[in-house]
Amino acid sequence: MEDSREPLLSPRDDENQNHPRDKDQDQRYSLPRSTTNTSSFVPDADDIPPINGIRDFFREFYRESKKLWYLAGPAIFTSICQYSLGAITQVFAGQVGTLELAAVSVENSVIAGFSFGAMLGMGSALETLCGQAFGAGKLDMLGIYLQRSWIILGTTSVLLSFLYIFAAQLLKLIGQTAAISKAAGIFSIWMIPQLFAYALNFPMAKFLQAQSKIMVMALISAAALVLHAFLSWLLMLKLGWGLVGAAIVLNASWLLIDLAQFLYIISGTCGRAWNGFSWKAFQNLWSFVRLSLASAVMLCLEVWYFTALILFAGYLKNAEVSVDALSICMNILGWTVMVAIGVNAAIRCGYWSWMASHCGISEHSLLLCAWDSSGSCIRLQA
Repeated sequence: MEDSREPLLSPRDDENQNHPRDKDQDQRYSLPRSTTNTSSFVPDADDIPPINGIRDFFREFYRESKKLWYLAGPAIFTSICQYSLGAITQVFAGQVGTLELAAVSVENSVIAGFSFGAMLGMGSALETLCGQAFGAGKLDMLGIYLQRSWIILGTTSVLLSFLYIFAAQLLKLIGQTAAISKAAGIFSIWMIPQLFAYALNFPMAKFLQAQSKIMVMALISAAALVLHAFLSWLLMLKLGWGLVGAAIVLNASWLLIDLAQFLYIISGTCGRAWNGFSWKAFQNLWSFVRLSLASAVMLCLEVWYFTALILFAGYLKNAEVSVDALSICMNILGWTVMVAIGVNAAIRCGYWSWMASHCGISEHSLLLCAWDSSGSCIRLQA
């Protein structure tokens, strides 16, 4: 049986020479090679027993659901908190004026939304690599992947910053009203720091999720959300700073999340996953770029339709009110999307890493994830 196995991730040459693996390690890091047209796995103590009836189905459904929601619950909460930063800013902007709300909505949904889709998509390449490395026990590679992603997303942020700088001219070019284009263009320039905060945040999120360190992300996001709400009220309404206060608070909130997560990573709580900065991060960048671009294309097509809807609202009569109304609807829909993103994070980074290390992947576990995710979105929309 051992001869029919092949390694999941190839071990490093120096490990092969100096530290030959025993049979237990081979069994842990290997997957069975199928000899037929259908996949088959070698059962072990952690595998799900065969389901022979409805009672067995519900028993395993409950068991797997607890494992899933242990990871998905904090991940969903984190996604909702971080998405709510922009939503709360829009709420307070609506109390300043209709033009201010339209400007924040266009910047948040069109300019920042375009960048958010690209950056999150490129950062999602880290999910696959970190999940595989963690599942195979190669924890030292997680930090290298994190730094490579920082380099690529940082470079992408520099390129996307021109979109922020020339946002007013671009919005006018595609037919938005002069008032909305001017206000949104000014606000977009003020929000350039948020773009670079995305470049830092998304790789760190995938890095921590791969190790199932999701609870700390939830706590950091919750603290940032509470502080963001208070400072938004103070600067935008109490002190009357308007959009200037909105930009200051929103940028500061994202940078606070990045700083807290970075301090947690370098504090030693991640063990071998973080060994400091390394020149290895500059190796194999092109292959990493290709994987990042492929991930970005898939996710961008799903996110950018929000952008199109807001732009179309700007072509209607009384554009400010139309954009304001549609942005509120998009915020509600966005919260439901965050539920699916949170479940996806639990599946790809935490749940699959755990199963990869145990070499047991069940089909009904995948169905459970889809069922729980869709059910949660329906309940939230209702």
